[in-house]
Amino acid sequence: MGAGEGAAEQSRLAAERVQRLKRQLDQAERATKSRDAGAVGERLVADRLSLLIPHGWYLLNDVHWPGRPKAILDHVLVGPGGVVVVDAKNWTGEVSVAAGVLWQGRFARTQSVDGALAQCAAVASVLAPPYRRFVRPLICLTGQPDLFGITNSDVAVAGADRVVAAVLALPPVLDQQTVVGLYAHLGEQLTQESAAESSAVKPLTVKPLTVKSPTVEPAKSPTVEPKGGGPPVAGPPRSGQTGGRSGPRHPAYGTRRGARSGAGSGGSGRARKSKAQHDAANGMTRLMFLAAFVVFAVYVLPYWGR
Repeated sequence: MGAGEGAAEQSRLAAERVQRLKRQLDQAERATKSRDAGAVGERLVADRLSLLIPHGWYLLNDVHWPGRPKAILDHVLVGPGGVVVVDAKNWTGEVSVAAGVLWQGRFARTQSVDGALAQCAAVASVLAPPYRRFVRPLICLTGQPDLFGITNSDVAVAGADRVVAAVLALPPVLDQQTVVGLYAHLGEQLTQESAAESSAVKPLTVKPLTVKSPTVEPAKSPTVEPKGGGPPVAGPPRSGQTGGRSGPRHPAYGTRRGARSGAGSGGSGRARKSKAQHDAANGMTRLMFLAAFVVFAVYVLPYWGR
């Protein structure tokens, strides 16, 4: 390959790298715009859902998806009509619900419907069995504010302008006390950190063991009746007593006697270590003498006396 062909090949490779980097940049920009649009849509839906608060509904935004540490649920409502899991979507184009199927243009969005059902099942899994049947899925669309429909799998699809009316139309199934209790329970369950993000096993907390020291009762000194009458006089302390108080027969763990015995064992350990080092030094010396003898026998002795 000549110099001209090599330069042309390098130019071609450089152009391919530039095109590849440009495609990656375009993909990153589209992903960023999509995330920004999704965030705007979630804020819009949150503002709409806050209108339900005066009607006895409670709202949880951006909470953890149970069983999926890195996934987020957009909105969870708790109110008289039950628990509603809201999945906010900022879709463009024409969206409709026809024959029980959610469509975006010519594409059936069955995966989004299945995702809403999965979110509903995840929230129901952290509730007590009597309340699981009151959890409902709802897809809220910000780009189609006037849309409303229900799919074959009983997933409600409502535009941002109709979502409040759709929730208020649910028949009451919970009283106010139950609503408050479920809201507190879900607030605790859905706002816990994933163990992060990660581990599903919570660390075991071990309480420190508290050992009560034995209570030593003061020993009574024997009394001696003095000759000739008079009040009794305290006699000398018995064996094991000092100043009228009894002491333990054996020293406790960590007392001075135990420390002295530990020091003695440490000294014997150092003595054993010094002996081992001495033996190792002697072995090394013998090995060096043996190596010198082998060198002498192989390289010097055959030529000795020639």
